[in-house]
Amino acid sequence: MPSPLRTGLLAAARSKRLERTASRLQLTRKVVDRFVAGETEQQALATSRDILASGRFITIDHLGEDTTDASQATATVSAYLSLLSALAPLTGRQVEAEGPRPVEVSVKLSALGQFVGADGDRIALENAHKIVAAAEEAGVWVTVDAEDHTTTDSTLAIVRELRSDFPHLGTVLQAYLKRTEADCADLSGPGSRIRLCKGAYAEPPSVAHQGDAVDEAYVRCLRVLMHGRGYPMVATHDPAMVEAGLRLAAEAGRSADEYELQMLYGVRDTEQVRLVGQARHLRVYLPYGTEWYGYFMRRLAEKPANLALFLRALTSTK
Repeated sequence: MPSPLRTGLLAAARSKRLERTASRLQLTRKVVDRFVAGETEQQALATSRDILASGRFITIDHLGEDTTDASQATATVSAYLSLLSALAPLTGRQVEAEGPRPVEVSVKLSALGQFVGADGDRIALENAHKIVAAAEEAGVWVTVDAEDHTTTDSTLAIVRELRSDFPHLGTVLQAYLKRTEADCADLSGPGSRIRLCKGAYAEPPSVAHQGDAVDEAYVRCLRVLMHGRGYPMVATHDPAMVEAGLRLAAEAGRSADEYELQMLYGVRDTEQVRLVGQARHLRVYLPYGTEWYGYFMRRLAEKPANLALFLRALTSTK
């Protein structure tokens, strides 16, 4: 079962009252800056240039989710189109070039209108199509993020439809969901890109593995992806899971260009650089924007050390 602390933090991530309180605390910004690359496009671009200069790849997420307002979804699309235009000079490769693209954006379908009434799936599909088409022109990859399990069927249906036009579109699968091993087998065909993470939402035991079973599921899913015909993206900070990814890639005979590791901005930065020094492809998940609260709370829930960092900031005098 999830720990009471994790459950409480994930519940707090959806509390508008707590979000307003946190936003008013000046010291909150001190800690948020460790995990979020600013609130503006310009700040995200500056951080992106620094990360690319270190030899790492990037995937940029314009923060926001769970919108029920069509105009807000349209504003999110506009933000991505602006971002993609600005990212084009950083791609460093032609659109037709083979191999991994160093620049990517991540999108949440719930931010693109997935929950806007009965037509939510259609709205999200149309909005996502605009973003992916613009990304193709800019030489930028796109990966569709995973959210809680109630959105999985809708999200994967939209991803499958988008892949008919954009076969290299990536998607995220969460190893703690009991369905994910089968989804990995189904979605890891030629040209596919799957980011495998453990999962960041509070899910019931009826649909999700709990405790140590999550790590076991992660390795099983990763084995399916490594022996599949797509491009696995190993999203984890857990040293044991990183080692499992490297071992399974070697067992499957994959070259460095045939998979990658992924970690969050602000987490294990020294280890990220070390892995790049070993000629590994490593991509940094780089969030930015004003809607940072939910993302930040999920980072606290994932690792107690992150919560301790936040508490130290709150009790410091500067």
